[in-house]
Amino acid sequence: MKLQNRIFLLGLSAALVGGFVFSQIYIHEKNRKELREVAREIALNWKDKLGLSEEQTLLLEDIIIEFTIIKNEIIKSSQEKQAIIQNLQRVQVREYKNLRKILSEPQFDAYVGINKKIPNEFINSLSNN
Repeated sequence: MKLQNRIFLLGLSAALVGGFVFSQIYIHEKNRKELREVAREIALNWKDKLGLSEEQTLLLEDIIIEFTIIKNEIIKSSQEKQAIIQNLQRVQVREYKNLRKILSEPQFDAYVGINKKIPNEFINSLSNN
């Protein structure tokens, strides 16, 4: 194979790889922006409900993003349902550990109490419709 052909193939493969990497970064950044917007809304909601400071709200937003990504990876995995549930429970323990660091005891207790009520309220709203 001529040197000129090798250089052409190398350039072509570099362009293809570069295009693929760029598209992945673009898609990932778009998803990350959407996740950050949703996490911000959730954190602001918790700020109102729990009386969080601005610093607590920003830290909560980071925790929401971090653990949402982790939970989504677990849910999308090809593990059996029981393994997924166990992994999600382990992640929730770590999430609560991080939340305890930024929330006061009354704020954390209120957070956990409200979170426990949400699934029941959702199910009740479905059965009423």
